Amino acid sequence: MKIGILSYHFPPEPAFIPGSLAEELAARGHEVRVLTGFPDYPGGHVYPGWRQRWRHQTHSERLTVRRVPRYARGDASPGARTAAWLSFAGSVAVAGRRYLRDVDALYVFQHPAVTFAAAGLLRLLGRVPTVLHVQDVWTGEEPSRPGENRRWSDRFDTSLRRLYREAAAVAVTAPSMRDLVVAAGAGPDRVRTVLNWTDERIFRPAEPGPAARRLIRRDDRCLVMHAGTIGVRQGLETAVRAAAALGDRMDLVLVGSGAQERRVRGLAADLGADNVRFVEWRSPVDMPQLYATADYQLVMQRDVPELRGTVPGKLQAAFSCAAPVVASTGGDTAELVERARAGLSCPPEDWAALADRFWLAAAIPRAARVEMGRRGRDAYLREMSLRAGVDRIEGLLREASTPMAKRANLAVGR
Repeated sequence: MKIGILSYHFPPEPAFIPGSLAEELAARGHEVRVLTGFPDYPGGHVYPGWRQRWRHQTHSERLTVRRVPRYARGDASPGARTAAWLSFAGSVAVAGRRYLRDVDALYVFQHPAVTFAAAGLLRLLGRVPTVLHVQDVWTGEEPSRPGENRRWSDRFDTSLRRLYREAAAVAVTAPSMRDLVVAAGAGPDRVRTVLNWTDERIFRPAEPGPAARRLIRRDDRCLVMHAGTIGVRQGLETAVRAAAALGDRMDLVLVGSGAQERRVRGLAADLGADNVRFVEWRSPVDMPQLYATADYQLVMQRDVPELRGTVPGKLQAAFSCAAPVVASTGGDTAELVERARAGLSCPPEDWAALADRFWLAAAIPRAARVEMGRRGRDAYLREMSLRAGVDRIEGLLREASTPMAKRANLAVGR
């Protein structure tokens, strides 16, 4: 097939889902054309050595990547974010009609930032069969809407609903997300679950090294590590309160940074939680050894409707590294952990329940922890791996590109 891919972010940005998908589809013999912007994530400034310009294309044997200019959002304010999204939509409209005019199917990495661009591109391309891979769903309770201007929020919602209605298939990254996209206009018979994968070149089982041990361990007591963003969605104040209640029975180490870091640090200080420590952000390539040094990986999500239907990427990373998990979440994430028997879970935003899970985690023998990690690794390879995910998306693209009459004949033949 000739497959188009539309994504707001693409490598060298940390966008391994569209990047690895493009590489794998090309390796399977498809001609792949990617339409994206110039790299500027996460800082909002174009990467050093890059200059925005028209007709920037790179080629490999079966993969072509075209980059189009967009407003570099800089300060990440609502106005700057909206300007970045709309400028990308304009550039995609100019370049995409010709660049993607003869593709058999279009894959859209459906993050909110690409919504305006995807809606405009589909108007120009006509009836090109499209597979939306939805990464995030905003409900009325989501605080980070696309800009404070109500007019633009309404236009965003209208564009998103149109995409859901017109897509040949909608892939969601968690089972409960299905209900949200159906409520937003997607046909129930066109929604499929395709769990995200992680960057398997980095996140795989490793042996703990002495440098990793020196960085996060003080002694041999149970160590639970949270790696990633310290933000509103994670609600890490709950974890700090839970760890503080256990004193010297376990350590909680938070690796990373984010908008709520100062608040979380302040709470740990106020509670006198000496067993809560903070480690600055580390490169992803360092993380597998840190995972191996810790006893458990902590996965936190607040108790809000849109997060019950999402699976944070740190779960796939932990499973792929064979690291057992403590999950303070609701919905699909907790269900995946329990179904795989790969760790412990409790309801979100309940520090007493999480303290109980921390106590039990510390009591579980090391051999049983290793077995939890092995089961998580098996579940990852079976349900979440690059191969499993691309198999499903490739199948959706083939089905979408099959003419309606031929599709009906194939269904009769089955």
